[in-house]
Amino acid sequence: MRREVKKAILKYAIVDYISAAVAWLLFLSFRKKNLSFTLDASFISELSSKDYLLAFLVIPCIWLVFHLFSGAYYNPYRKSRVSEILRTLIISAIGVGFISAYAVFNDVNLTSNYYAKAYLGYLLIQFIATSIFRVFVLNGVKRDINKGRFGNNTLIIGGNQLAVKLYKDIKENTVQLGYSFKGFVYADANGSNGLSSYLPKLGSITELESIIDKHQIEEVIIALDTSEHHRLEKILSQLSHRKVVIKITPDSYDIISGSVRTSNVFGAVLIEIYPELMPDWQRVFKRAFDIVASILVLICLSPLYLFSAIKVKLSSPGAIFYKQQRIGLYGEPFWIYKFRSMLVNAEDAGPQLSSEHDPRITKWGKLMRKWRIDELPQFINILRGEMTLVGPRPERKYFIDIISQTHPHYRYLHQVKPGLTSWGMVKFGYAENTKEMIERMRYDLLYIKNCSMGLDIKIMLYTILVILQGRGK
Repeated sequence: MRREVKKAILKYAIVDYISAAVAWLLFLSFRKKNLSFTLDASFISELSSKDYLLAFLVIPCIWLVFHLFSGAYYNPYRKSRVSEILRTLIISAIGVGFISAYAVFNDVNLTSNYYAKAYLGYLLIQFIATSIFRVFVLNGVKRDINKGRFGNNTLIIGGNQLAVKLYKDIKENTVQLGYSFKGFVYADANGSNGLSSYLPKLGSITELESIIDKHQIEEVIIALDTSEHHRLEKILSQLSHRKVVIKITPDSYDIISGSVRTSNVFGAVLIEIYPELMPDWQRVFKRAFDIVASILVLICLSPLYLFSAIKVKLSSPGAIFYKQQRIGLYGEPFWIYKFRSMLVNAEDAGPQLSSEHDPRITKWGKLMRKWRIDELPQFINILRGEMTLVGPRPERKYFIDIISQTHPHYRYLHQVKPGLTSWGMVKFGYAENTKEMIERMRYDLLYIKNCSMGLDIKIMLYTILVILQGRGK
């Protein structure tokens, strides 16, 4: 994350802290004046040490937690002021409901009408205070963009006249859109004209991933003529292994079909594909749920972990745990952990997928795989942030390379963290060959296009049902 973005997030958190303290003090005055908005600083002298503790430590910290779970603390340079005010209103309504219920609990005038007035009064104070401070920060962010002090490192793919026109439109726009162009690459290996008069050529399309890493590219604009659209799938497949915002020039069909979603009045009309597939608040909840669930499982099932470890040790010679390199988010490799269910020399002949009657699997290993006990150590991977509870199952690079030759969109699965369970696992269980992996991929791609906390919960419930019925394989 860039230094400017970190500073902006820190400012955002600081003003949220200040606005929460200010709002709480105003709310105390509001209550002491019998729910009247009469401003009178004399009440300050009447505050106790408990009031000060609440106003300057407890209440602001509680609000920071609420804002964190609302997804507020992501890149402010990508925030819309209108959307942020709406987010502020929603989280203020939720937070005020909890805090005001505690605050007025011991008030002598407590009635439903009194609580309603207290709630609405605190909501108005909290919302206005937070919005004013946040808009102040976002206006500063917008000034940075307008004055060219900040821009997202941008790469253009394409050297045709469409790409040239798009580049000129962006540069000549009276409103700065936050692009800092680093260069371009041609959509094919034989490009020879177009953008080279305006931007440096950074390499060839085959070097796309290394170019993104070298120049710290944050946004990629793909400007292809209709005749070049057959290249789009391959380009998107390459970009699936990098955390970049993708913007594509649409044709008339894209616009009519509703693929183009934009609220930018001054910017170029582009199809926007963001690397984050879930709303901000759902991403925070998903990670928090992963951490809490993993800790609970590791503690509550510790006897099962111990029993399984002993059984693995007694089942055959070799280590208790088995680790293997898998490919995770954006194509990054990581080590996955399992209870060993096979003989130690199971892959001496090279990488192989297991089958239901695989002679390499031990007797205890078959039982573990049936009830998915062998996967329990992966809660450690989840705690470390390498995996999540629900997401496409991670695979080895060897099999990914084989499948990608005929199904390049398999790489799209790396746009999300790999999971302990998935839609594909519920439908197929362990894949016994690449054909089954491809079949399972269809459901995992559907998950990526529709991922949400609601869908995650459904998949987890079906996974529990599969385990309880002993239908794992």
